[in-house]
Amino acid sequence: MLNNLTKIFAKGDDNIGVEINSQRVNIAQITKQGQQYKLIKNVSADIPEGVYEDGQIVDSLTLSELIKDTFKANKISAKQVSTAVPMREAIIRVIPVPAELDEEELKDMVLVHEAGMHLPYPREEVDLDYAKLGYFMDEDGIEKVNVLLVATKKEVTDLYTEIFQQAELQMKVLEINSFALIRTIREQLRSFSSKEAVVLVDLEFDSTEIAIVVEGVPQFSRTVPIGTYQMRSAYSQAMDLPDTSGTELLNDLDVFDGIEDSGDINSAQLDPGRLALLKILGELSEELSRSINFYVNQSEDLEIAQLLLAGPGAGISQIDEFFTQKLNLPAIKIDPVATLALDVGQHIASDLRPGLGIVLGLGIRDI
Repeated sequence: MLNNLTKIFAKGDDNIGVEINSQRVNIAQITKQGQQYKLIKNVSADIPEGVYEDGQIVDSLTLSELIKDTFKANKISAKQVSTAVPMREAIIRVIPVPAELDEEELKDMVLVHEAGMHLPYPREEVDLDYAKLGYFMDEDGIEKVNVLLVATKKEVTDLYTEIFQQAELQMKVLEINSFALIRTIREQLRSFSSKEAVVLVDLEFDSTEIAIVVEGVPQFSRTVPIGTYQMRSAYSQAMDLPDTSGTELLNDLDVFDGIEDSGDINSAQLDPGRLALLKILGELSEELSRSINFYVNQSEDLEIAQLLLAGPGAGISQIDEFFTQKLNLPAIKIDPVATLALDVGQHIASDLRPGLGIVLGLGIRDI
């Protein structure tokens, strides 16, 4: 093992998926019975104030105790976990290299030579992993293979290692949250051709992570500092309401009501809160448009086929209709429970399902 991140593409025994974000810790335990996934545990715990600051973990001990206590309270005995860092903490590159290289030559080229060219940090400051993708012929008729290179700073992987060690758990896998999300919806992604790109929009608490995916591989990624926190705060402030921590307030709103067929907002039909919310959503749609245009302008013969909305923010009523109207692209909310044909044993509300994509992807990683 070279470092903590080198297990990102490894296989192993069954384990627990643990998603950490600035709002809560989500835990999923999944088993497989025949051809069907069964959800054994699905629990969450709110992150206390002071654990995160400006989107960064600043109190690892409190977070570790929260994870430890949540495992104990829910009688989860497993000691090995798979977890993920936010996409903003990672560097993801698809690199073409000669197909003739043997495994040692490939490793040396990717982890030494190519990494030095593609990383904005010194090589000694990052943890790396890579995986071979498909073979292809370049324009000169030379056979090559695309390699997926993933890197994150050592200080990030060291922090996550420390958190789980303090929680008396073994971090078996540390990957990127967008990879876990893609794993959850991989059957859905297989319906798109190699000439069709899908925009995966993960609306989290304090940011939105955008990944443009082709054949199940993220080709472009970007984090925008607009999330449910900014949306909820704008609405609450405009309506003179207390600023609560949950997204339930947003999920009950009919975002699309008051918008004309042309996409224009009819202010006379909207209260100040929804006007404020639509302003934030409008800013987010502009950032999405910029990201899509940037990628399309650099890609030949590629079509943006669909937006897939994930994360807790995707539970907002009619947000898929809003983005469809604003971006002139079909947008749908993911339903990981349906996509995985998951036996949940209990009802999970439709507005909560898009927010389970990452933790379920972590939970099924090794099964």
